[in-house]
Amino acid sequence: MAEEKDLKTVLSKMQYNDDAKVQEQIVDQLLQVKTRMGRIKRKILVMSGKGGVGKSMTTVNLALAFARAGHKVGLLDIDLNGPCVPAMLGLKGQRFALTPEGAIPPTGPLGIKVASMEFLLQPDAPVRWKGPMELSPVWLGLQEMSVIREFLADILWGELDYLFTDLPPGAAADKPPVLAGYLPELDGAVIVTIPSEVATQVVKKSISYARDLGIKVLGLVENMSGTVCHRCGAEEPLFSGDAEIIAREMDVPFLGRIPFDRALGAAADRGEPLLDPTLPSVRHFDAIAERLTQALEFKKLMANLL
Repeated sequence: MAEEKDLKTVLSKMQYNDDAKVQEQIVDQLLQVKTRMGRIKRKILVMSGKGGVGKSMTTVNLALAFARAGHKVGLLDIDLNGPCVPAMLGLKGQRFALTPEGAIPPTGPLGIKVASMEFLLQPDAPVRWKGPMELSPVWLGLQEMSVIREFLADILWGELDYLFTDLPPGAAADKPPVLAGYLPELDGAVIVTIPSEVATQVVKKSISYARDLGIKVLGLVENMSGTVCHRCGAEEPLFSGDAEIIAREMDVPFLGRIPFDRALGAAADRGEPLLDPTLPSVRHFDAIAERLTQALEFKKLMANLL
């Protein structure tokens, strides 16, 4: 099938029958990762311990907020089994442009460069590999690590101010340590939750997990904090919890709240993200981007003092 051929092209360098060659290639790729990532000023993970909290929506609109502020932004979608970032940015059906120097990522609104497994698949194709991985999840994990490494090493990101990485939902706990290993200069992670008791209890574990890995938690975002009336624009509560309390308990910055906005969701479904800075939802993301910038500047100041 065509999608299997595409995946074989991406993963063709992983030749497990020759350990020496595999090790040599991994070393070469890690050196390439260091070179590519050295041209990116800030590298930020967006993660959550709970699925269904709107993490990808938050990542996309946070990236757009920084691009609106005049920054050069990249977005890496490593939800390998359920990539949705390209669809939200109107890039569904796009492909990488391959050159001898590396792969050129598609460019979305406001010049955001995007890398995703979606660009390697045929429409609606599942991401599943046949072969040894069906017998052992270890093989599947090795292949996924290879894909992530190649996204970092072989994509021509160029000079960027920010690279946001959209991680899979909480069940994919192997991705944060992989990225922390590949990117020792990682600036930190933004944690996304919703204000429900079930979600916030899981998010506490996510914060502790990130810290155990040595990943600084830059802040917590409360998504779906309320609902926006599509008639009058007023905001009403949607859940009874409060993620700001969790932020205080866990001693992490609270970056802000994002209400559930039907217009925002419909725009993502169309692949036409909201860009008008006067819209309420857009203003919320711009405010969160400003607070995140302040958190990063504080981190830099503290690092210089140590």
